[in-house]
Amino acid sequence: MVRKPGKMYRNLAKKAYTRREYMGGIPGSKVVQFDMGNLTDEFPLVVSLAVDEACQIRHTALEAARISINRHLIKDVGRMNYRLKLRVFPHHVLRENKQATGAGADRVSEGMRLAFGKPVGTAARVTPGQEIFSVYTTPQYLDQAKNALKAGSHKLPSPTHVTIRETGVQPAPVPEQA
Repeated sequence: MVRKPGKMYRNLAKKAYTRREYMGGIPGSKVVQFDMGNLTDEFPLVVSLAVDEACQIRHTALEAARISINRHLIKDVGRMNYRLKLRVFPHHVLRENKQATGAGADRVSEGMRLAFGKPVGTAARVTPGQEIFSVYTTPQYLDQAKNALKAGSHKLPSPTHVTIRETGVQPAPVPEQA
């Protein structure tokens, strides 16, 4: 059976459906990591990707954006010069009333009877202005971080914008070599 397109699940149509203890058969989340890069150092800048509209972002879209951003940062900045954090979790369970397709499907399909649907995936519900990804880095890598977030934003279903703020941490001085 073909997966339905993500645009079907983008809008916030109904109440959140998150009580997993009452459900069975929920597919696992595709999101592998929530923190990447240098997890030990403190960085003076935070560059964040925030959404402009309220929507649901499927776990597959979050993982695709995470991979894209992380690849750009590793290539342009280096693994020790940034920390990438995914700030949302796909709690909301998506349901689908699967329909039979093909020859004779009209005789097999149940129509609207018991059309509650079966779990097909998960999504994160976001509000306007909510940060999805944050990159902690130093001022010299600001442009690369912004470009990486912009590349990852193409994988998300909502228009986004990049915000920059300081963390208040002073960058570590570079030791002079004799």
